[in-house]
Amino acid sequence: MTRKETKDVARVEPKLLSPFEEIERLFEEFWKRPFSTFGSIFPRLKAEADVVAPAVDIYEEGDDLVLKAELPGLNKEDIEVKVTDDYITISGEKKKEEKVEEKNYYRYERSYGSFSRSFRLPVEVQTDKAKAKFENGVLEIRIPKTEEAKTKERKLQIE
Repeated sequence: MTRKETKDVARVEPKLLSPFEEIERLFEEFWKRPFSTFGSIFPRLKAEADVVAPAVDIYEEGDDLVLKAELPGLNKEDIEVKVTDDYITISGEKKKEEKVEEKNYYRYERSYGSFSRSFRLPVEVQTDKAKAKFENGVLEIRIPKTEEAKTKERKLQIE
C-alpha cells in the first residue's frame, strides 16, 4: 500500500499596510459612502450620517423609473421631493422626538438632522405623472418614462 505524502495548505499572511496605504484605503472608503468609515469609532456620527445621506436605489421597472430611499424615523410631512426633467431632489429633516429635562440617562441614541440629495435622471420621464408613496420608512417614487425613452432601448446581437 502506498502512502500519500500530505502537504500543508499554503498559508497566506495578511499584508500589513504602511501608514500611507492605510490612509489611502480610508479615503477610498470615505468617498464610496461618506461618514461610514467613522461608524465604528463614533456610532452616533454614523447614525446622523444615515440621516444626512440616506441609502437610495434607482432602477427601471417596466415602463417606470423607480427611486427608493430609506428614511427611517421620518414622517411623510418631513420629506420634500422635487422633480425636473433632468433631476430629482429628496430633502427632509429628522427632528428630536422629545425634550429631555433630566440628566440621569445613560445613553442617548436618537438622531436628528437634515439632508438633501439630488440625482440626475438616467432616462427621459413624464414628470407630471410622477407619484410618491411613503410606507414603513421607505420612500418610493415612480415616474413613467416617455414614449421616446421606451423606444430608445434595443437589443444587440452578440457576434
